[in-house]
Amino acid sequence: MALTRDQVLGAAVALADAEGLSAVTMRRLAGALGVEAMSLYHHVRGKEALLDGAVEVVMAEVAAAIDDLGIPEPTQDWQGDLRATILASREVLLRHPWVPGLLETRASLSPTVVAHHEHVLRLMHEGGFGYDLAHHALHALGSRALGFSQELFQPAPDGEEQVDLDPADFPHLGAMVAEVAHTVDDPTLGWCDDQTEFEFSLDLLLDGLERLRSA
Repeated sequence: MALTRDQVLGAAVALADAEGLSAVTMRRLAGALGVEAMSLYHHVRGKEALLDGAVEVVMAEVAAAIDDLGIPEPTQDWQGDLRATILASREVLLRHPWVPGLLETRASLSPTVVAHHEHVLRLMHEGGFGYDLAHHALHALGSRALGFSQELFQPAPDGEEQVDLDPADFPHLGAMVAEVAHTVDDPTLGWCDDQTEFEFSLDLLLDGLERLRSA
């Protein structure tokens, strides 16, 4: 049976899920599919096109999850429907935790990412947002509209030297870290991007946007 582009992209996503994004090379992917690496170029132009395609696969999964929510047109509850939309997207990303880092490296706009933001904008506009406020809202939400938070602080990867900081020079940060710890049971997409922190930030933003919308 001839190999298809969907099979190639699906295998790339599966490989990233199993071993991380660094494992996704043309050679490794070809081995997983049982073909020669050169045969992959009939379906993707190269690794960057392969990674773009992997984003499309996952975003199609996001779109399907949002469709399953059954949000009406027009929305009857912009805040509840947008919250559900974003958390549905996040649930998909939690199954593919390599995607946030990949999205931050893409040089070109993904049509499916644009379609996701079109949906987010529809919910706000139908909920009473003018386009000016909705524009501000998209900036405020940032990556949270897709279901993840960009990290403020990121520890060095395993094997890399950590920066040696004296806690006495940063007493407030030191006190906070000593008092607050993220639980390993909380689904996470990053060092500080656990579910509790994500929903706290999301609800804070949505409540603030509702105040501005209704002013």
